Amino acid sequence: MAGSAADRRTRLTVLVALAANLVIAAAKTVGGLASGSPALLSEAAHSVADSLNEVFLLAALRRSRRPADARHPFGYGKERFFWALLAAVGIFVMGGCFSFYQGLSALRRDDHDESPEGYTAGLIVLGVAFVAEATSLTRALHQARGEKRGSLDPALRTVIAEDSTAVLGVTLAMAGMSLRLATGSVVWEAMASLGIGLLLVYVAFRLGRDARDQLIGEAVDPELRRDLVGFLMRQSEIDNVAELLTMRLGMDSVLVAARIDLAPGIDSERIEEVSMRIREAMADRWPQADQVFLDVTNAPPRAGL
Repeated sequence: MAGSAADRRTRLTVLVALAANLVIAAAKTVGGLASGSPALLSEAAHSVADSLNEVFLLAALRRSRRPADARHPFGYGKERFFWALLAAVGIFVMGGCFSFYQGLSALRRDDHDESPEGYTAGLIVLGVAFVAEATSLTRALHQARGEKRGSLDPALRTVIAEDSTAVLGVTLAMAGMSLRLATGSVVWEAMASLGIGLLLVYVAFRLGRDARDQLIGEAVDPELRRDLVGFLMRQSEIDNVAELLTMRLGMDSVLVAARIDLAPGIDSERIEEVSMRIREAMADRWPQADQVFLDVTNAPPRAGL
């Protein structure tokens, strides 16, 4: 139930961001085509990329909650990480590359007089976009403050990254357009477009790296791992924890595999009973630990636990 409530909050945050980006993308595109501003067109591409990414994130929220089946016995929780990776690719290709193209194209063409009215309208569009992006960012940050550290939803993390980048990108675009109007030099707008491109490539790299780590198989945070080891060591039936392996399978699903030495004198017929009791106790204390495997072994202890 807690996971469903968190999903509803995240879905609303993504929908708010999507609505803002769709309106902003349309306004930026019209303003950019009317004024011929490369910085404004770069921001239009940025908003289009963000809108597409929000669609990816909504798909992730829906598909990741499908129940486990024979083909995917551990469920579909990693769908979130996959769609977050696609969102990072979208930011890089649609936003970053197009911004670089606009900036380099502006540097190759001669300066020419632009319509002050067109640029004034473009600056107004960017001002409205700044307010909308800041509003969306405020909501996302408010939700993030209520999340447990180390367990931030990839969809929410992506929205925060997109909105933060959008606020900075709009600021760069406004600065570039204002300096173009003041000096008549297109270099300022070209530099703004290149700056937006660099910003988007950096954000795409960071989001893509995080999604890659989670898709490969990321362990739980060290604090939770220490708690799991401590819990096992406190069980009277366990003499030693030889090895503990963990992997996040989704936002509220964790795989725990432990190799344990049982205390001397435990009858072989009690092993299954002891294992069942320990698994149930772990699930009660950490509901996200829904896949627990205990391997009774005589392996020597491993340093570092």
